[in-house]
Amino acid sequence: MSLNQNAVGKMTNYRWTICAMLFFATTVNYLDRQVLSLTWDEFIKPEFHWDESHYGIITSVFSIVYAVCMLFAGRFVDWMGTKKGFLWAIGVWSAGACLHALCGIVTEHFVGLHSAAELMGATGDVVVTIATVSMYCFLAARCVLALGEAGNFPAAIKVTAEYFPKKDRAYATSIFNAGASIGALVAPLSIPLLAKAWGWEMAFIVIGALGFIWMGFWVFMYSKPSESKHVNKAELDYIEQDSYEEGAAPIVAEKDEKKMKFWQCFSYKQTWAFAFGKFMTDGVWWFFLFWTPSYLNTQFGIKTSEGLGMALIFTLYAITMLSIYGGKLPTIIMKKTGLNPYAARMRAMLIFAFFPLVVLLAQPLGTISPWLPVIMIGIGGAAHQSWSANIFSTVSDMFPRAAIASITGIGGMAGGVGSMLLQFIAGELFVYAGETNMTFMGFEGKPAGYFIIFCVCAVAYLLGWVVMKALVPKYKPIVLE
Repeated sequence: MSLNQNAVGKMTNYRWTICAMLFFATTVNYLDRQVLSLTWDEFIKPEFHWDESHYGIITSVFSIVYAVCMLFAGRFVDWMGTKKGFLWAIGVWSAGACLHALCGIVTEHFVGLHSAAELMGATGDVVVTIATVSMYCFLAARCVLALGEAGNFPAAIKVTAEYFPKKDRAYATSIFNAGASIGALVAPLSIPLLAKAWGWEMAFIVIGALGFIWMGFWVFMYSKPSESKHVNKAELDYIEQDSYEEGAAPIVAEKDEKKMKFWQCFSYKQTWAFAFGKFMTDGVWWFFLFWTPSYLNTQFGIKTSEGLGMALIFTLYAITMLSIYGGKLPTIIMKKTGLNPYAARMRAMLIFAFFPLVVLLAQPLGTISPWLPVIMIGIGGAAHQSWSANIFSTVSDMFPRAAIASITGIGGMAGGVGSMLLQFIAGELFVYAGETNMTFMGFEGKPAGYFIIFCVCAVAYLLGWVVMKALVPKYKPIVLE
């Protein structure tokens, strides 16, 4: 007889309502992150006289600040608690998103001009001042955004560990993680139109305000499973079923769990395996997110405010939605082979690591049609999201609940560092390639630069998997004495 049948009454399914809230939080997270990438090339770049180097610096600084904040965000969520920690995170990042709208006003005031038209029409040394001042303004707003957004995944992974048994966590993670794809999917259909109709500033304000709406729902909807009036005995037993496994430690209240000291986290190979996997692969997804709109404009002259540009970006992220099934694969492997969760996840991640190799074809196929590289990048993005759902779940497989957010934060920091390096190198490479008309594999100028970065993106997952497997070859959960 199942755990569900042992309890009186039909099992509630409130855990999926909480998962939906995580999904919407992640959607808002990526919408806020996407506004700049969809407005800079067409609207912001001409106003502030930027080039790819300015944009590369902004995205790389965002990445490193996000990385550093991730290191402490996980610890903050563990200390503050899931409910309050999440509220603080989304409140800060929503405020940061809205702050971007002030960058033009600050720049105008600093250089003594009075409108966007005057900024665009500036010449001589004033152009350098405008580009520099505006870049620093955006850097400041971007840092506030990064500070808040760093809390999303540590909090979401911790909530998933609270509300789902191990066998369901990768699937639940893949669902809320699909919010990244949905955010990226909705963004090209809304942000360029907002920017075109009401100005790029209004795009930041409207999208940023969505986070404050989410906060209102979270206040009333979230509480821990054992304290929630929406979770009955049957569902609570289902959620805590791992405690009934032979040899498993009993579920205890989080306040009674032994705490893992922060620096103690770094003493485990499991931490370094997770961190390296994130370091190698997070930058790939962020590159696709930050640079694809610019790539389409540079390579094909297609703007994101045009119908074709919207259709291409929409198609790319529609393909990444296939990743929602990526979290199911480990469960299927466990059922068919009897492997433990970690072994099943690593096998699934190896499968997903091969799919990004199709990104190698993006540039060659781009000579035929812009749709083909978009499809290749979309497949790579879907593979990343499937990989991401499973690598996050390895943390809750091997670490006690009290340390999950901290370990997730450490891995997020490593991923942010990897992304910072890739975004900065990409920006500098594209400027260099355009100025020198460099060649690579038959391509010249900026297209050659994109081909080089695509090659890096294609092999990153296989390298990450090999090192993770070498560090933690077998399932070995951490037990605090």
